[in-house]
Amino acid sequence: MNKRTTISIVLLIMSALSGLMAQTNDAQLWMSAEIEKKLTPKLSLHFSEELRLNENLTEAGTIFSDLGVSYDLIKGLSLSANYRFTNKRRLDDTYSNRHRCYFDLTYKYAPKPVIISLRARVQSQYTDYLTSENGKIAENYERTRLKVAFDFGKRYRPYLASEMYVPLNGNITSLMIDCMRYQTGVDYKFNQRNSFTAFYMIQKEINVADPESDYVIGLGYSFVF
Repeated sequence: MNKRTTISIVLLIMSALSGLMAQTNDAQLWMSAEIEKKLTPKLSLHFSEELRLNENLTEAGTIFSDLGVSYDLIKGLSLSANYRFTNKRRLDDTYSNRHRCYFDLTYKYAPKPVIISLRARVQSQYTDYLTSENGKIAENYERTRLKVAFDFGKRYRPYLASEMYVPLNGNITSLMIDCMRYQTGVDYKFNQRNSFTAFYMIQKEINVADPESDYVIGLGYSFVF
């Protein structure tokens, strides 16, 4: 092995180790509560609150309120419009404000016992709208999620899901995925009005500097009336 080859191998190993060291791993807990009002058989209004603990469950990293309306267009196809107000923790322990509007188009296909749902989301978010230099510049994303659930005629319904994030702020030729989510969980229905969900999710940033990987336990409660 000549000197040039040895130097190349050392540089390659250092580059790989640098990439590993640059990655950030975090354990998180997401807790949510949602209430949904059926206005008509096809139209519903929903509101939810969520708290996300990060930094290995030691701080309230994200707190948000979400309000939206959903409408069933045809059998299996629904559309929703939503607004989310978020407080997100900064490194100096203060919080920044986020305003997000997003629209979901969801299609469900249910060849029982399998239930397949595909959701396309387009979202636009403003950070510190009145207090930041770039506050009036929207951060836009397209998010696609595939969910496969299993209905065995029981109160519980296990599922698997995957979601990808595609930023839309760049030009069309530079579109690439910068985040992936992989999730497994179970939905449990106590009765027609009350349900509970629990899940485990891995969220990984990709194609970005200093990528972060989050390992998330999620708990949620929903009430429908």
